[in-house]
Amino acid sequence: MIQASNVTLRIGKKALFEDVNIKFTEGNCYGLIGANGAGKSTFLKILSGQLETTKGDVIMTPGQRLSVLEQDHFKYDSYQVMDVVIMGNERLYQVMKEKEAIYAKEDFTDEDGIRASELEGEFAEMDGWDAETNAAQLLNGLGIPTELHYAQMDTLDGNQKVKVLLAKALFGNPDIMLLDEPTNHLDLDAIAWLEDFLIDFENTVIVVSHDRYFLNKVCTQIADIDYGKIQLYAGNYDFWYESSQLLIKQMKEANKKKEEKIKELQEFISRFSANASKSKQATSRKRALEKIELDEIKPSSRKYPYIDFRPDREIGNEVLFVENLSKTVNGEKVLNNITFHVGHDDKIAFVGGNELAKTTLFKILVGELEPDEGSFKWGVTTSQAYFPKDNTAEFDNDLTITDWLMGYSPVNDVTYVRGFLGRMLFAGEDGIKKVKVLSGGEKVRCLLSKMMISGANCLILDEPTNHLDMESITALNNGMIKFPGVELFACHDHQFVQTTANRIMEILPDGTLIDKITTYDEYLASDEMARKRTVYTAQREDDDN
Repeated sequence: MIQASNVTLRIGKKALFEDVNIKFTEGNCYGLIGANGAGKSTFLKILSGQLETTKGDVIMTPGQRLSVLEQDHFKYDSYQVMDVVIMGNERLYQVMKEKEAIYAKEDFTDEDGIRASELEGEFAEMDGWDAETNAAQLLNGLGIPTELHYAQMDTLDGNQKVKVLLAKALFGNPDIMLLDEPTNHLDLDAIAWLEDFLIDFENTVIVVSHDRYFLNKVCTQIADIDYGKIQLYAGNYDFWYESSQLLIKQMKEANKKKEEKIKELQEFISRFSANASKSKQATSRKRALEKIELDEIKPSSRKYPYIDFRPDREIGNEVLFVENLSKTVNGEKVLNNITFHVGHDDKIAFVGGNELAKTTLFKILVGELEPDEGSFKWGVTTSQAYFPKDNTAEFDNDLTITDWLMGYSPVNDVTYVRGFLGRMLFAGEDGIKKVKVLSGGEKVRCLLSKMMISGANCLILDEPTNHLDMESITALNNGMIKFPGVELFACHDHQFVQTTANRIMEILPDGTLIDKITTYDEYLASDEMARKRTVYTAQREDDDN
């Protein structure tokens, strides 16, 4: 159990949290939600002790172990992957290292023998003999191959490091886990594995995530941050949404009835207050009027952008022809003789763990890379808008947001451009902010403004939900569902893929392509046994080795 008791946190004069009282109990997975800037990550830091409160206390059951998903991807670069995961149980790791140091001594004394015996007992109590096996299972589940389990952390790429740090947080059956955006940079298979892990986890989990499907799958309760308070709702994300909307609706209906009653009383008082025979009744109604109080309905701090992609031209039947396309990157053949044709009604999700392959394909299709072999051709009626996974180059300049978007606008009018920025929540003086100082989420909203203003009838998006809050993801999801043109996209958000795509393409590790006209859930169901056989075979090979 962990709880916040009268917790207040002030940053300058602003109170981020005010007298928060909340208890997180064993056996529950809590989804911590709220708008960007509401303080989700900050609250996790308060619970973990990384931030001190202005007032109030964090109380945890004595003797319980708390683990945190760390965000510093370079902190453990000098360590082996296996050691980093086992560090998730700090005491176990200390015992392991002390044991190793004692047994490495050339002059092994009686005192060393006694100490080693004590350590061996403690090591066994903590299930130390199975530590490496348990760590390996976590790493395999998250997609870190066996050959990397004893590699140096600095040899791993960014996505692999994220997975190792997540395995560290999950290791050793902690009593309380604090997970801040654990699905970031995970492929859909790894997310599915994590969902199953958390569903089976019997202790306390508090998770921040923008993945609605993930929250629906794993959460038993939702902790909603709004206006410095945290309100608990039983159930998953969808239940919270329905409950919160129902509560607002009920309060509005109750206020409407009260307003009608107020109007009725005011009219009676106005008509009969000067009438001697009705004066007592008028006075009685004045007292009744004074007792009526309207419920205070605060507007939520959540803000939804308005995303509406409108193509300037209707797309024809001939959209895109890809023939025998191959590409090798850094010695790895990421695209291996792939062929597919795109029709005018296609909304294609590219899935699977081969991240580099998807990005490489998109870059080829927009002309940023040349294929080694094969060809592709866009139809004459098509126009493309591209959302890159890495947007660093787009914002490496001294332009303001308005000037930056003006450079892509077909209409040379500031008011016209500001209209698109306003839809993406850039209001007033936001337009004069320099693009190079924008946050990750703000840069994504700028790129979506650019795509909207382009009027393209074919959208190519490489992980567009990264850095977006829940409200922006929902708005983008709805915008892509409504879009009448063609979409090619990669995304780790299960609900986003399921509700948007009508065709699934998976680029396999060998660079070949699986292409199915189906929804994402249907694709997973059709391929489920094959996936399980693959995992089972890999585990058997690991056991045999």
